[in-house]
Amino acid sequence: MHYDSETRGLPHNPLKALVAPRPIGWISAMNKAGQVNLAPYSYFNAVAAGPDMVMFSSSGRKDAMTFAEEGGEFVCNLATYALREAVNATSAPLPRGQSEFGFAGLTPVPSRKVRPPRVGESPAAIECKWVQTVPLTPLDGSDATHFLVIGQVVSIYIDDAFLVDGVVDTGAMRPILRAGAFDYFTAEPETRFSLERPAGAGGR
Repeated sequence: MHYDSETRGLPHNPLKALVAPRPIGWISAMNKAGQVNLAPYSYFNAVAAGPDMVMFSSSGRKDAMTFAEEGGEFVCNLATYALREAVNATSAPLPRGQSEFGFAGLTPVPSRKVRPPRVGESPAAIECKWVQTVPLTPLDGSDATHFLVIGQVVSIYIDDAFLVDGVVDTGAMRPILRAGAFDYFTAEPETRFSLERPAGAGGR
């Protein structure tokens, strides 16, 4: 099978199944008027350390992106298996001004260093200051319809129950991860393994 990005030929884009499982950025952002948006983004990841930076990619200029730009801040809440239905509910296209927190039965909790609230039910949240938005311009030079939003991490909330000897027990949180079509995976503690890197291969 050879999948051509222009002619396609499969019912679902295989890129999403092959670059997978992908972490989910459950992004909360606030505009200058104080309106809050909460939405999941499966094009999300950490992109730098020193300073720590994360990114999420928006298909179109959606509220999470525009609010992050306008307010200059956003929060990446950890999407977990226990919260999977709420995460999915916050992807609904609600009218601007209607709270995804209320719609999904979630609790907005004040963040420490940014204005947008974190999800109180989530075991971890990454507070970020917006750095820049990069239009993802196609090869043909047409206008960008996707945008890369980059933020610098300024504070991280972690539920103490998931810290073991000062190390985050990621598997115990059971984060959900996006795959292709309608599929998800979870990270489980029993699947964890450790490897010591070769000498000089980089930091932890």
